[in-house]
Order: sequence, then C-alpha cells, then structure tokens
Amino acid sequence: MPDFPAQLLRLSLPFAFAALAGCATFHPLPLDSGSGARRVTDLKVPAASLPTPALRAYPFNPANGLDVTEVAMLAVANDPQLQAQRDAAGIAHAQAYAAGLLPDPQLSYEHDHPTGHPTGATDSYTAGLTFNLGDLVTRSARVQAARAGAREVDLDLLWGEWQTIAQARTLFDRVYFFGQQIARLEHEQAALAPVQAAITRALQAGDLTYASASAGLNAASDVTNQLGDAQRQLNLAEHDLHGLLGLDAGVPLHLTGAPFSVDPDPTEVQRALTDMPQRRPDLLALKAGYHAQDEKLCAAILAQFPAITVGFVKARDNSNISSAGFSIGLSLPLFDGNRGNIAIERATRQQLHDQYSARLLTDRNDVQRLAADLASDRAQRQALALHAAQLARARTAAQASYAAGNLDWPTWLAIRASSLAADTALLTLDQNTHEAAIALDALVGNWPSTHGVASGSAHTASCRDCRS
Repeated sequence: MPDFPAQLLRLSLPFAFAALAGCATFHPLPLDSGSGARRVTDLKVPAASLPTPALRAYPFNPANGLDVTEVAMLAVANDPQLQAQRDAAGIAHAQAYAAGLLPDPQLSYEHDHPTGHPTGATDSYTAGLTFNLGDLVTRSARVQAARAGAREVDLDLLWGEWQTIAQARTLFDRVYFFGQQIARLEHEQAALAPVQAAITRALQAGDLTYASASAGLNAASDVTNQLGDAQRQLNLAEHDLHGLLGLDAGVPLHLTGAPFSVDPDPTEVQRALTDMPQRRPDLLALKAGYHAQDEKLCAAILAQFPAITVGFVKARDNSNISSAGFSIGLSLPLFDGNRGNIAIERATRQQLHDQYSARLLTDRNDVQRLAADLASDRAQRQALALHAAQLARARTAAQASYAAGNLDWPTWLAIRASSLAADTALLTLDQNTHEAAIALDALVGNWPSTHGVASGSAHTASCRDCRS
C-alpha cells in the first residue's frame, strides 16, 4: 500500500502550484513629485466620466478661457479630494469582491517519529481536511451588505461630484463679483485722485486746515481700504479655485462669461421637494447604507446559530494501524451566542434610520429657506437697482456741476460716496443671490420637468439660467 504522506504530497502539489499561480504580485507605486500641469490647456477632461448629461454634452475648450460650466467640468475631473473619494469607492468594491469569496479549506498534517528504536514501531501521522460551514450560512447576507455598502460609496462619490460642481460655481461667482467690485473701486479711486492731489497741495500751501480737508482725506482712504479688502477676497477666491481644480497657484486662470444661477418658481420648488428622496445621491446613499445595515443585522442573527466545522481525517499510529474518518466541530451558544453583535447591529440600524429622517427634514427645510431667501433677494434687487441708478444719475449731474464750479467739493464727495455705497451694495446682493441660487440648485439635486419626470441631470436648463 503506498505511503499516505507521499500520496498527500503528490495530491497537494498541483493545488499548491495553482494557488501560487493566482497569487497577487507586488508593484511599487511611487509618490507624486508635486509637478503638475503648468497650463490649463494641458489638462484633459474625460467627458464620459462626468456626472451629469449637461456636463457630458458641453464642449470643453480652455483655449478661449474657462466659463462657469468649464470650471465645473475641470473641478470634477481634477479635484484632489474627489480623487481620494474615488479611491475609497475602489476600496468598497474590493471589499464587496472579498465578501463574495468562499472561505478556504484548512489542511493539517502531523508527523511523529518514535525515539529509542522500539521494536515494530513505525512513524505515525495524522492528516485532516476541514471546512467551516458557518461562513456559508452568513455568506449571502454578508455579500448583500458589502454590495449595498459599495453602492453607498458610489452614491456618496456622485454626491461629492455634485457638491464639487456647486463649489466650483461658487468660487467662479466670487472671482467674478470681486473682480467687478475691484473695477468699480478702481474707477472711483481714479475719479478721486485729482481732488486728493488738490487737497494735498492746499494743505501744504496752508489754504486748507486738516479739519476742513477731513472729508476729502477720508473719502480717498475709505476707497483705498475697500479696494484692499476686495483684492484680498479675490486672492482668496482664486487660491481656493486653484486648489479645487488641482492646479498650482502659479497657473494663470482666464475666466470668461457670467456666473451660474437659477430662479425656480414655487411650483418647481414644491415638485422638487416631493421627489427629492428619489433623486438626491446622498439620500439614496443613506438608503443604501441602511440596506447594508439590514443585511449586517441578518448576518449577525444567522451567526448566533452553532457554527459547524466538518472535515476528513486520515491517521496511522506507531503500531502501523491506519484509520480514516471524519470530524465535526460544533460551537455551543451558551454564553455569547453572538447576542452582543446582534445588539450592536440593531442599535446601528436604528441610528441610520434616525439619521436619514433627520437629514431629510433638515434638507427640506433648507430648500424652502433658500427658495424664500432667493425670492426676497430678487425683490430687494429691484429696489436697490433703482436706488443705485438714481444715485448714478445724481453722481453724473454732480460731476458736471463740480466741473463747472457750481458745486463745492465736499458735497460732490458725499454724492459720490453715496453712489459708490449703492453700487457696491448691489454687487454684494447679486453675489449673495447667485450663491443662494447655487446652494439651492445643489441641495435640490435636479429640477423635475413640468410633467413630473426627473430630467436626469443635476444641473439642467429646466430652470431659467439667470445672467445678471
């Protein structure tokens, strides 16, 4: 009769070589040196990977500058934080793959050699092959939980892309309006420069006292301070935009066009509120996470039943008597019974249930607040624009009277200051209105069509695209 260890070796070698052939191999992944694109035109945007049909259909051509849509496209394609989220999605899919793999059987072998050379004694051995059936009992629930978890991560990534679009639009908005504000302040500074020079000469000549010249000195100083503040805000917005686009701060950005905005009517807002849970990726992600937790709870409940291990055993003792049989291992759930894990999974499910309800309530209230703020801003703008236009006409008339010598310079400065204040207030209101519209659009996800069917895009043209 052939020796069993030799048989075992011959039988195990093919399986060992097959297992080694399927083993993963190591490949180094060097860290980034930090040298990226030096020009925007060097960057590529894979349109097919963009999250919305509107972005996928939009032509990306940075050669003539970046408009607000192209900035959003570039942000989604190149944002470093989004890349980290995509890596997390890869991990979740790897975990789902791992959950579906069957557990490996366990092979054991013991060999004993008698000492002292006893008469008739031979080497003894015990070989066994076992398999844990308990893993098969919970496998289906674990696989479903992992798949739902991967779907949750994918939806969180999609939501992150939508939020990146909103962030890109907001930063574009800030760069645009701070640029407008700086242009207005520089125009005012240029208009005040001759008067400032005249006041300085009069003070040096002793024709004016500092008390009487304070209005002129303060006017120029106020404009200079406002200009410095606006420039700092512009620098910050450009810095944040470079970071969002994954670009070095030295890469020049040429932004063109007007910022993004929407102006939904109350019917559109109400329709969006109704079906928001079926469209918003983050809400769908919470649902997927809740489903994954359901499966984890099922797996924990199944795991409370006795774990069974079965196997086959082949042995030979020192007297050269061979035997073959099988083994069964059975856990006795007398003390643990997986009750602790069941309690944890059940409490976690309740937490996810309540988190979803809280998120939905908060988001619904936020949508209604932003819609009300947007309507209020639109109404306020009409009055403020009328007021700014009236003061602009007064400024023009005052300029003519001052040039003709019919108006004293303190009155002229006061009229200009009032007009400047109205113009900057209007620009600030426009910026706030656009940012509220961007936040509302991002919070809603997309605007359903008038027939109650979602457009399929987070940022469609179903709402009016305001350009003010």
